[in-house]
Amino acid sequence: MGMNSRIEAAIAQAVAVGQGRGAVPQRLSSALGYATAPGGARIRPTILTSVALACGDDQPKLTDAAASALELIHCASLVHDDLPCFDDADTRRGKPSVHKAYSEPLAVLTGDSLIVLAFEILARQSGLAPDRVAQMILILSQRTGMPGGICAGQGWESEAEIDLSAYHQAKTGALFIAATQMGAVAAGQEAEPWFELGARIGEAFQVADDLRDALYDADTLGKPVGQDDLHGRPNAVTLLGVQGAISRLKDILGGAIASIPSCRGEAQLADMVRRYAERLTPVAPNVAASRSNV
Repeated sequence: MGMNSRIEAAIAQAVAVGQGRGAVPQRLSSALGYATAPGGARIRPTILTSVALACGDDQPKLTDAAASALELIHCASLVHDDLPCFDDADTRRGKPSVHKAYSEPLAVLTGDSLIVLAFEILARQSGLAPDRVAQMILILSQRTGMPGGICAGQGWESEAEIDLSAYHQAKTGALFIAATQMGAVAAGQEAEPWFELGARIGEAFQVADDLRDALYDADTLGKPVGQDDLHGRPNAVTLLGVQGAISRLKDILGGAIASIPSCRGEAQLADMVRRYAERLTPVAPNVAASRSNV
């Protein structure tokens, strides 16, 4: 089974646990599937699985549980981000956002249910390696809530003054840090050496997202554009210009490759980061030059 198929199968199995059987609220059950499939690029679980493979992947069931749990948290964050009290977005991944398709109350419950389900999926693997599972639950908790998780990232947007570095690391970097650290722990390795790789990939993703938000249209992205300007958020393109943001992106990704800890799959991980570098860079140089004042 290829990595993409492996990840999709793990996510589908996890969602099926949450949807239940028999007498359950059917619309909420349906919304769980709607919010998680078809997925986007599945970047976070792909990074997690790639790190686990690079470290030996001696407990594949742990890796699959970690990958699916991480993606459930990410999908939950998207459902909540799209709500009228936050981005008020009508579309996500090219289709109506959950609150448009199912209602605001069901969107809130969908996001909440996916968060709880993520931790259930991890806990269900406790019999395999309880120490590893406990550590992964701790990592995912810290990168989801306060003070250093994606909830903190959203919280910074309500502050009068924003610490840009802390904002970006919490809003975008947190789940990438979780990806690299959980992948290592799933394979029996220490988490701490993998922090920098996750942080750098997260920073690169944020810069790339800023570029896409500034340069792409809604049809291309599958979601509303210009959200940073609309909500007055910090943006790398505003601060650095298009060319400056692209240069910054390349510098960050170079640092990410250099930060990969020594492991049996180090070369393969470096190749993965390079491939993502190509995918993340959202504009060709000639397009960027023509839009350098955006």
